[in-house]
Amino acid sequence: MYSFFFAAFAKRHLLLAQLAVMLLSHIIEGWNMAKLNIVFIASEAAPLAKTGGLADVAGALPQALLRLGHQVTVILPFYRKHIAAAGIKVKALKQTVPLWMDGVDYNAPLHEAKVDGLRFLLVEQDDFFGRDGIYGPPGGAYEDNFPRYLFFCRAALEAATLLKKPVDIFHCHDWQTGFVPLLLKTQYQHQPKIADAKTVFTIHNLAYQGVFPSFWLHRLGLPADDYHTGCYEFYSQINCMKAGIAAADHISTVSQTYAQEILTPEYGCHLEGFLGDHADKLSGIVNGLDVENWNPATDTAIAATFQAGKMQGKATCKAALRKEMGLADDADAPLLTMISRLAEQKGVDLLLDCIPKWLQQGYQLAILGSGEPAWEAMLHGLADSHPQQMHFFAGFNEQLARQIYAAGDIFLMPSRFEPCGLGQLMSMRYANIPVVRATGGLKDTVTDYTQDKKNATGFAFSDATPAAFDEAVNTAVNTWQKPTTWKRIMGNAARRDSSWDASAAAYAEMYQSLID
Repeated sequence: MYSFFFAAFAKRHLLLAQLAVMLLSHIIEGWNMAKLNIVFIASEAAPLAKTGGLADVAGALPQALLRLGHQVTVILPFYRKHIAAAGIKVKALKQTVPLWMDGVDYNAPLHEAKVDGLRFLLVEQDDFFGRDGIYGPPGGAYEDNFPRYLFFCRAALEAATLLKKPVDIFHCHDWQTGFVPLLLKTQYQHQPKIADAKTVFTIHNLAYQGVFPSFWLHRLGLPADDYHTGCYEFYSQINCMKAGIAAADHISTVSQTYAQEILTPEYGCHLEGFLGDHADKLSGIVNGLDVENWNPATDTAIAATFQAGKMQGKATCKAALRKEMGLADDADAPLLTMISRLAEQKGVDLLLDCIPKWLQQGYQLAILGSGEPAWEAMLHGLADSHPQQMHFFAGFNEQLARQIYAAGDIFLMPSRFEPCGLGQLMSMRYANIPVVRATGGLKDTVTDYTQDKKNATGFAFSDATPAAFDEAVNTAVNTWQKPTTWKRIMGNAARRDSSWDASAAAYAEMYQSLID
């Protein structure tokens, strides 16, 4: 009898213990799923102001984090002319950030814009940000870019102290915000709303580091004790990228392969050793794409819509672009496309070496881009001498870009290095099959046909030579001539999940690990 009561007593307490464990696990899970107050600090963000891929990330990643339930604010300079040109409505706030810098007292009014529920906090200082260009005039850079963006770093931190809730995470982007993590740890620890925030610094392109003369050190009130090789000193100059790398709690870059590449002399831009010292806090998360915006099933800029499994409209798009560009209506000619800055990084020299041979083989080319004047002139010359095979548009036109993505058979990205790249994501979305050099994000996002025929989404080559590029393009053309195989590759590419959702979840997990 006693044994019966003892067994019942033990069983009852075992159940209570199990319930306690379950309750505790739910509490811990709730802590782990806590919604964060995240502040993005960036020098550009779509759709307000854009020069490149950084703006796409700073505009789209916060939206994806919002969808996960986090609170997100993007702090941006008030580029008055660019924001007005984008048609974004802005509201002046009754808040002003006072700053002293380089012997001048500033009062920077704050403004607010909201895009699809995402709040942008804009720092006004027209002497710095009311200019025609974001970073400089066409092809150049403003001489005062360092004081411009150091002012922005300080103003952004000051603005963050005015938010209703304490900041959990500051996510900073590229050299223009490189001093935010360092200033936070050295000069803003007296601010309770931000003092405990963790910092993430994302390297979008290591080639641009923000290197400036050391005479700014005392003029701008930089943390002098940190001016050494272990922080932001760089060959007796100031390096903004180094400041971010040294002081941030975590360093991310925009693809897993690029995170490995920048630790090597070939891609490290003289910082590979310094990055190696901080490799324990370095990771790569591939960029995503705004798949609602870049959607051939709903795109009003293209001649006909289409999607995976229903590709008939793509032929209509190809015929329309050929007609618009004056290209021959030749069913046997593959249409090769490229949308790019005309810079050495993008492998334009490889392209120019190959084009004459491709024209002899009967290929067609539609190219959109701007950059080096000599390369623009060469492309104009080739197009003028082969008007029914090649068209070159100098500059950028988003509507035309969408039409090229939708019309093309093969998309060319022979980049010497590519931290992530968005062109290959857009081209796959529009079933325009990419031929890429296997570097950085191109390697991480394009499944090479020669390596995995069943799941292929494109073609890749390794050596940055005209011969390797030409071989990969010819392999793609030969495969294009096999309709059944090509249809499968097109379907794979169009169905690829290039959304920000997976990347945003990875960033959210990283943020939480820093707080934990």
